[in-house]
Amino acid sequence: MPEAIRPPGLTSQGEWILSAQLNMARQAMSHAPDKLALVDLTGPQRRDISHGELAEMVDGLVRYLLTRIKAGDRVGVLLSQSPWCAAAHLAIWKAGAISVPLFKLFKRDALASRAGDAGVRFVLTDPEGALLLGDLAEAVMASEVGIDGAPMPFAETTAETPAVLIYTSGTTGSPKGALHAHRVLTGHLPGVAISHDHLGQTGDCIWTPADWAWIGGLFDVLMPGLALGVPVVAARLDKFTPEACADLIARGGVRNVFFPPTALRMLKAAGQGLDGLRSVASGGEPLGAEMLAWGQSSFGVTINEFYGQTECNMVASSCGGDYAPRPGCIGKAVPGHEVAVIDAEGNPTDQEGDVAVRRGSASMMLEYWNRPKETAEKFRGDWLVTGDRGIWEGDYLRFVGREDDVITSSGYRIGPAEIEDCLLTHPSVATVGVVGKPDPMRTEIVKAYVVLKEGTAATEKELQDYVKNRLAHYSYPREIAFLDALPMTVTGKVIRKELKARAAAEQESSV
Repeated sequence: MPEAIRPPGLTSQGEWILSAQLNMARQAMSHAPDKLALVDLTGPQRRDISHGELAEMVDGLVRYLLTRIKAGDRVGVLLSQSPWCAAAHLAIWKAGAISVPLFKLFKRDALASRAGDAGVRFVLTDPEGALLLGDLAEAVMASEVGIDGAPMPFAETTAETPAVLIYTSGTTGSPKGALHAHRVLTGHLPGVAISHDHLGQTGDCIWTPADWAWIGGLFDVLMPGLALGVPVVAARLDKFTPEACADLIARGGVRNVFFPPTALRMLKAAGQGLDGLRSVASGGEPLGAEMLAWGQSSFGVTINEFYGQTECNMVASSCGGDYAPRPGCIGKAVPGHEVAVIDAEGNPTDQEGDVAVRRGSASMMLEYWNRPKETAEKFRGDWLVTGDRGIWEGDYLRFVGREDDVITSSGYRIGPAEIEDCLLTHPSVATVGVVGKPDPMRTEIVKAYVVLKEGTAATEKELQDYVKNRLAHYSYPREIAFLDALPMTVTGKVIRKELKARAAAEQESSV
């Protein structure tokens, strides 16, 4: 691998650089104190935060944490994009504990399931987050801990020491926690750099509308930006609009953006061009030729698509600065990650098959938290199976579709089981099946097919509000159909495949 184009995190032979002692907080905080770390746009005025100031915030939290936790304890982080969100994760890792990102749009049941499963000791948050938590967990105001005192040492951790527990949507049961080690940041660096035409150029400044509670915000933008010395913009958009997006990019001096596909569609529908960008990356689902052409004309740059999932992220990417995109493909394997399409026996094939990543990728999870059976099922021999289908076109990976039932809506991956479980607690619901219905703007919307208990009644709005008040606001069913019965297997499981076909037919008939 030529030195001039060697991605960060790798040797010239394409091997991971993982030292015996590795703490990813140290990786993200290794720059000169006066170097710009964060551009804070969460308030009425722009505020620039240096690496030195960020380090003081982190050390203040570390001093507090060490009075309350031991190595390996789980600490929740319920904060939106903000300097204190960055400092909270860094402090937890520096102290040798495990951070658990939580999302401000989660409602009580969603927060309870994740905090309870992780066994969080307490949650670093703000007054808004404390109201959301209620009595679910102890809320500690991150900004009120204090920053006075001497610098704190980094915990002695290795590449394999657990560091962050990120919950991902699943098709059955409650959401699973993907446990990642301190090597996860190194594992993201090559793909993040490549997807931004070699991030780290003079003047680069990166932002995403994706919340930092998700792996896409936390490890596709925030932590790689800090580690590479690229300023990261922290901003709260209560609602994404093309106008607010353009204003934020101008105020923050943003040159590099990660846009979920839904954000790109909204910009395209509004005819909103964006000036001054050097790179635009997108992931979560493939973009078509029309979207790529629009991006080139509206941004003046090629939209680089990338691929991964919470369990093993940033394993394939495009790089318009190095090679032309191929519509429908999600790029090439990122150096350091061995990506394959495998057959049912786990053998690589040049036919359509399961997209998989060989053990050894630095961004691969250690395990599903406290779920050895599900962890074992995620692997086929030495391959982590993503659940997606693909086929090679030369060295380009073409995405064919998902094998599971996870719904992709507005950039979020939504597990139908959690919504079904919620609706089944409603006194009028007998059975329910939840699927994704094709949608031109959101990729899919959540659609629920409900059978009511005999002698009861419920309206669509009533059930929608019921879910809104208990789970994440974005995951409520935008459409509900009431049926007399659902298609079932002989063992009593809902046949989602038939419901998905029904939803697709409904969409086609409405066009």
